[in-house]
Amino acid sequence: MSDAVLPSHREIRSEIDRLGLGLDASELHGSLCGYLCGGGQAEPRGWLDRLAIAEGAHGVHGEDSALERMFRISAEQLNDPDFGFELLLPGDDASLGQRADALLAWCRGFLGGFGLASGANPPLSAEAGEALDDLGRIAASQLSYDDPEADEDALAEIAEFVRVAAMLLHGDCVLGPRHRQRLH
Repeated sequence: MSDAVLPSHREIRSEIDRLGLGLDASELHGSLCGYLCGGGQAEPRGWLDRLAIAEGAHGVHGEDSALERMFRISAEQLNDPDFGFELLLPGDDASLGQRADALLAWCRGFLGGFGLASGANPPLSAEAGEALDDLGRIAASQLSYDDPEADEDALAEIAEFVRVAAMLLHGDCVLGPRHRQRLH
């Protein structure tokens, strides 16, 4: 298992603001993870270009910038055999609404990045196809907060589902083909 920890939501948000990118930190992480899970090939210095987020931004941030670390650590976590992958979401000090909105933004970003990398007909198992459909439903959700304690539990369950769905899609589109390629 990788010991590397993603930069914080605040660090990524700060770098996004500095670069003038027009999206949320969670959405950016979701876009990156979707692209990687869909089989997209990117380098740490060119992934913003590949995702059509910021043309020419690969020269704007340094080698040890929060965005570069986010790329490197996310790629490592997706390939972690111990399933150490994590979503970049605001911390527990953020309100329930902020964390829930960030999860929906992460899902929207993931779907965009995944579609960009995998194309219209990715090679998905039935289970992964259902997970992708579920991510779409989550991304399109309208939230209400009626019972804070139950809502906290529901948010934790949905975040875990999203995390596992991303790993499942990565397995179908990246790890499976990689494994088949080694067999031939």
